Order: sequence, then C-alpha cells, then structure tokens
Amino acid sequence: MESYRTEEEQVEALRKWWDENGRSTLLAIALALGVGFGWQGWQKHQVNMAGEASASYDAMLDAVRNTATDEDVSTVRHLAEGIKADYPGTTYAQFAALHLARLAMLEDQPDVAEAELRWVLTSNPEDEIRILTELRLARVKAAQGNPQGGLEILKSATPGAYEAAFLEAEGDMYLQLDQTAQAISAYEQATALAAAAGVGASAALQQKLGALTPIAARESADAVEE
Repeated sequence: MESYRTEEEQVEALRKWWDENGRSTLLAIALALGVGFGWQGWQKHQVNMAGEASASYDAMLDAVRNTATDEDVSTVRHLAEGIKADYPGTTYAQFAALHLARLAMLEDQPDVAEAELRWVLTSNPEDEIRILTELRLARVKAAQGNPQGGLEILKSATPGAYEAAFLEAEGDMYLQLDQTAQAISAYEQATALAAAAGVGASAALQQKLGALTPIAARESADAVEE
C-alpha cells in the first residue's frame, strides 16, 4: 500500500502541474493552429472546455476527500464517469479514469481497474501520465494473479524518472513468483537509484529488502549512520 500511496501522490502532483500550466498550453496550441477564419472561436471553445473540465475535476476531488460512505464513493464515480464522457480528450478525463481505477482496486475489482487504465493508455496521455499508468497496470496484473504479465508490462515500458518505482514493482512481482534472487537484485537497484537521486529509499522498500537480506540491510544501515 505504501508504494500505491506514493503513486497517488505522483498522480496528484501531475494534476496540480496541469492545473497551473495546462490552460497556457492550450492557448499556445490555439495560437499555433489558429490560422484563418474561425480560429478565435476554436480557441475560445478549447479554453472554455478546459475550464469546465477543471471545475468538474475539482468537484470530484472534493468528493474524493469525503469518501467516508458508500454514497460518497458513488458520487466520486458518477463525477469521474461524467468527466470521461463529457471531456474525453482532456487530461482531466485521464486523471478521472485513474481515480476510477483506484476505486476499483479498493473494491477488489482488478478487471474494472485494468479497463480504466487501458482507456487512459489509448487516450494519448502525456509521457508522465502514461508511465504511471503503465506502472499501475502492471500492479493490477500482479493483483489478478499474473505477476509475469505485470513484469512484461514493466519491461516493455520506458520508466523515465520513475525507474526506481518500476524496479521496486519488479521486485514485488519476482517475489510473487518465488524468484527471490531477482527480487533482491531489483530492490537493491531501486535503493541505489533512490540514493543517487538524493531522496533515499522509502521505508517500505527498505523493509522489503531488509526482510530478504537482513545482514546486508543491517550493515547498510550502520554505514549510513557512520
């Protein structure tokens, strides 16, 4: 669950970036493509659509923060499905689908989660959204009892700045396949990448590696303290 929460934070960070920069991006596209009669109308339509999608997404987030009852969860699902239906070509629709996938996993419906994630991948997402979606899809395949399928997704993807997260997921799937040596190698590589990035390995990753290599983990911890 720790790795999943981390991925949720990454998605939310992407959403905040889009809120701050997405509209200016749309305006730039409008200016670049706006040649000839009607470009002002097209530009206005795109900006208005982005604003409406953003408002709908904010309403969905308000509901997400209050998902204490089944009724609240139904509200989130209704709003998210509405965003997908009304604004299918927007980044907000992709974020909405990611939330629907999260809800499906919480309700132990991995097949539904897979369908939502594949919808994102077919909607021409930005690179970082695509990467996180592929990571989640791999974890969903593992949750379906198909860790080998999850590994195939991870190894066919280009993780970019999320290589450490991909390696940690690989380690989880190798462990699910009882391939302990490969799991240790993946966890060690993820730990090294996190250290090189100056962020350090997460507590969950340290625990996983420590459980498999208790002596090496203890020596590593001692070295860090020194």
